Amino acid sequence: MNTSIRNRAVTGTALALAVSAVLTACGGDTSSSDATSKGGGSTPSATPAASVQDPLVATFDGGLYILDGKSLELTRTIDLPGFNRVNPAGDKDHVVVSTDRGFRLLNATRQALTDIEYKGAKPGHVVRHAGKTVLFTDGTGEVNVFAPGDLGTGEKPDGRTYRSAEAHHGVAIELSDGRLLTTLGDEEKRTGALVVDKDGKEIARSENCPGVHGEAAARGEAIALGCEDGVLIYKDGRFTKVDAPDDYGRTGNQAGSDASPVLLGDYKSDPDAELERPTRISLIDTGTAKLRLVELGTSYSFRSLARGPHGEALVLGTDGAIHVIDPDRGTVEKKIPAVGQWQEPLDWQQARPTLFVRGHTAYVSEPGKKAVHAIDLEAGRKRTSVTLPQGTNELSGTVAGH
Repeated sequence: MNTSIRNRAVTGTALALAVSAVLTACGGDTSSSDATSKGGGSTPSATPAASVQDPLVATFDGGLYILDGKSLELTRTIDLPGFNRVNPAGDKDHVVVSTDRGFRLLNATRQALTDIEYKGAKPGHVVRHAGKTVLFTDGTGEVNVFAPGDLGTGEKPDGRTYRSAEAHHGVAIELSDGRLLTTLGDEEKRTGALVVDKDGKEIARSENCPGVHGEAAARGEAIALGCEDGVLIYKDGRFTKVDAPDDYGRTGNQAGSDASPVLLGDYKSDPDAELERPTRISLIDTGTAKLRLVELGTSYSFRSLARGPHGEALVLGTDGAIHVIDPDRGTVEKKIPAVGQWQEPLDWQQARPTLFVRGHTAYVSEPGKKAVHAIDLEAGRKRTSVTLPQGTNELSGTVAGH
């Protein structure tokens, strides 16, 4: 679930930058034309590019790279100035690109931006669940829901729209029966979440989740939201609070799997840190409503969390390895070398290694070396790598069929 947007409070210069982006990673002007590139410079193209199977999309300063998911060959460069973000749209073809004017759909398979757009200031979280994709626009509080299978027509799909009472940095998810869970907050604070039925009528609410941020779904459609003092779970029609072991114990970014009732989360315990580089992760059992901490012996960032094909918890550490964790036992089963050692930068918009998992393959970016690697999770070794013209920031791709 993508997921994720910011995982810390910032001060000084970093705060000014974060306020300007309002923690949503907005990008620049998206009106420039597409361009193709093979290994470097870009040239305008008037004809559609060839289709790419299982494409990856990586952002860099000023545009997007599209890579072949198997060979990692750079097949196209799209000029798109500004700071852009990417998330899976939920089908085999599209990726959601967050720009300064809203969410825009990229047909990554056909290597072209589409005219499908959800305009609004400060586009935030993109969530996929139960065959629906949900977009939360922080600047307006608007929630848009659509079925990614409807994107193939090339037209903006029919969908559901919900308007939050106040604009805030939020997140929403639609459940399989049409209930919509969405966060509560305003520009000053975030307090919890509510659930509305198909007709928009409120049916549940909890305001026991200070600083609510991020979401993930576990087996049995248990939904978790991160809080500054634990985790809020919505399951079987009611909310349950799972307290952190510390007075301040923030789990702001999570990763879930349909194969496991246990969610993977980050964990921070210093409310005064300009940037806390935690070495513990949280495992939240949605069946027992208990939270367990696991010491990794290395730090990580908000772009380090993912789940494997069997429900295993994956964390890309600053030691350069993917830590494979058994979510039931809370033990690190193995470490897979991925990149060189790195350190999380102070500014969350700055590039750092990013983990994206699709099927049995983990894709890891290494911005300092301008590289992207494909790693076989079953074999525990690197399959192939590519060096790009520029170092990348975010990394994502299409997902259906994996």
